[in-house]
Amino acid sequence: MRLAIAGFALESVTFLPETTDIADFSRGALSGNELVEGLAGTNTSVGGFLKVCKAEGIEPVGLTNAGAGAAASASEAAFDKYVGEIVAGLAELKNEVDGLLLHLHGALATPSRRNADAQVLQAIRAEVGPDFPIAVAFDLHGNIGQDVVDAATVLAGYHYSPHTDMAVTGKRAARMLIAKLRGQQGLAMGYARPGIILPSIFSATCLEPLATLMQHARDLEMHTPGVLDITIFCGFAYADVPDCGMSVVVVTDGDEGLAQRTAKRLAGLARDWRSVLFRRELVLDVATGVSQALDLAKRAAKPVCILEHADRLNDSTYTLRELLARQSGARVFAPFMFDPECAAACVAAGTGATVDLQLCGKTSPQAGGPLSVSAKIIWAGQKTIKVTGPLYTGATFNLGPSAVLDLGGGVMVSLISIQWSAIDRDPFDQFGLVPEDFDVILLRSKTHFRHVYTPLCEDILIVDTPDWGPADVTTLPYEYADRGSFPFQP
Repeated sequence: MRLAIAGFALESVTFLPETTDIADFSRGALSGNELVEGLAGTNTSVGGFLKVCKAEGIEPVGLTNAGAGAAASASEAAFDKYVGEIVAGLAELKNEVDGLLLHLHGALATPSRRNADAQVLQAIRAEVGPDFPIAVAFDLHGNIGQDVVDAATVLAGYHYSPHTDMAVTGKRAARMLIAKLRGQQGLAMGYARPGIILPSIFSATCLEPLATLMQHARDLEMHTPGVLDITIFCGFAYADVPDCGMSVVVVTDGDEGLAQRTAKRLAGLARDWRSVLFRRELVLDVATGVSQALDLAKRAAKPVCILEHADRLNDSTYTLRELLARQSGARVFAPFMFDPECAAACVAAGTGATVDLQLCGKTSPQAGGPLSVSAKIIWAGQKTIKVTGPLYTGATFNLGPSAVLDLGGGVMVSLISIQWSAIDRDPFDQFGLVPEDFDVILLRSKTHFRHVYTPLCEDILIVDTPDWGPADVTTLPYEYADRGSFPFQP
């Protein structure tokens, strides 16, 4: 047996003014044997595909895999290029492969395509036909529509956020397809929506009652004969698309009625809990969050984490501005802030120099505006890391020109030129820093940081800002999302 392997993934923040273009995807794009060799052993969906193929004696055939994390909508040119490469690869192989293992995010959009993941699958179907076996591994934050379910043979999504189970999800999808191909089981899928647009900050699967809802899905998988797989998709609230929001997909061994009944049952339970899924009491304004963090840091045995969760591109300056203004003397570190312009200036000036910068806050008017700072360069240079944390483990990532800066008053930041979120210890360990040396750590993640930083920190204080990822999604200028969903309608 031979299975083609491919992927095209982006978590599209459609409100951002720019697009994510070919150059952004090309930095990590792999094809052919480079895909197979480069992603083997990684905690990614494709890594999971490859591990199952090896265990089952199946030959993987690499096509194209490209992704760009969470960023602005994909450009039309990027969509055409990478989807075109996947389709062309399948056309060239014709009858030489038995199926396709595909990684998509589920929240892909372009300016003209508001159901772009479905259109990826539809473009593939146009080439290979309606019966060609396709298994898809999706992100838990996918906005999954019925058109996506209809175009796949089988799909599975991450069960956890932080997404520590990326490779596990790839394995689940691959094993279900392989069992189908070998005649060991049938496949049927059920789909339902609870009508909830859930902000990412409330999608951490350790939070109640979401944790109980997810465990209920696991119990149904374990104890319901015929149920093979259940994914409760939390959706991605910051992609303004018609299918924005939560959904449930249930896979059975061929019993379509069971799949649909189970999906409706879980969607109904989510709907019943819609109000309490929104943990609004956890979210503070910036001034209150900073005050509480600085007060707690005076007596804490471990660093205090401030989470500026609404920052979608890792460059918002609201909380950093507040911390600098306080002049508290607390040792503060804000890792992996995105500012290619300032990072390049620091590399040009060199380690040890002092530079005047207009720092960050540049990606959109909602980012808070640049900070005028005089910074001492602790380190500057080109930086590539091999991820050691629980997400994307083993993957190599180029941060581009990077720098570690001392802004004075105990406040430090690190700058990168290619988007990557601080979700593990790599922003410290790979730059010769120690997180325990700081009183306050300012992060910009939503859920993925929790696996590492919950035990590392004394407490996590969430602050809300007027950026493009707010906790109150009713403030966003949606044009396509269903305003009949909660919280727009009770």
